[in-house]
Amino acid sequence: MRADLHCHTTLSDGSLGIAELIAQAKRNELDCIAITDHDTLSSMSRANVLGKRYGVSVIPAVEFSAYDGKRGNKAHILCYNPKNPDRLEGLCLRTCESRKARGKAMAMRIIENYPITLENIAKYSAGSKGIFKSHIMHALMDYGYATELYGEVYSKLFGLEGLCGDIVANETQEYPEVKFVCRLIRSAGGVAVLAHPRVYDNFDLAEELAQEGLIDGVEVWHSSIYFGANRETETERLLSVAQEHDLLTTGGSDFHGFYNYYEVPLGKFTTPIESLNRILKRKEVKI
Repeated sequence: MRADLHCHTTLSDGSLGIAELIAQAKRNELDCIAITDHDTLSSMSRANVLGKRYGVSVIPAVEFSAYDGKRGNKAHILCYNPKNPDRLEGLCLRTCESRKARGKAMAMRIIENYPITLENIAKYSAGSKGIFKSHIMHALMDYGYATELYGEVYSKLFGLEGLCGDIVANETQEYPEVKFVCRLIRSAGGVAVLAHPRVYDNFDLAEELAQEGLIDGVEVWHSSIYFGANRETETERLLSVAQEHDLLTTGGSDFHGFYNYYEVPLGKFTTPIESLNRILKRKEVKI
């Protein structure tokens, strides 16, 4: 049974809609996916209906943005199968509204320097719960101001010394504290998994959260496994933490479609069946 438990749609910063994503999952011979859009559970009802239509099981999920204040790093926490998703809606709403305000502020600053309109950007962010940097870059590409999403222009605009660097630098101050997020997921009856520890250097955080019993798992297999000189050692470290604390070990492509930093087709990374079964037992999900 093949399960990709980290996928994004146009509800956040993916380029495919829910139906397109699920149809592609079927084509890629996936039995199960989790739509983990950033800070929103809005896909749940429609994804469930479409999943049945295409014969793909869709696990209710969300990827929460958080802040590790102790180390000054971002952190993302994946939540699977919350039994009481209503308890998560308040946090989702606050984070999405904050992201939308930041995105608009960046967009307005960029519009002052590039002769495009807010409507040009809204064409790509219209279905999303926020305005993401990728939406702005896509609009700039349409009008010839960039030829790629994540290149020189992206750094010029969103790097710490860039045009919107101050807005980007301050975004983590508006994210909830990571342990609060983990506890909230638990209170909602969900499964809490630390996403892609390599991306934000969350290895020490993984050990701390595991020791305090605040996470149920860690995402070991992710596109970031291809990058960095110490990737084999890092994988071994995550597997060691998981074994010591009896954590789930998950895998997912972190699929964003056109908005990925690198080539990552849906199903590139998958979750072991043992971990999938433990997640499914939290709430009845028929496959």
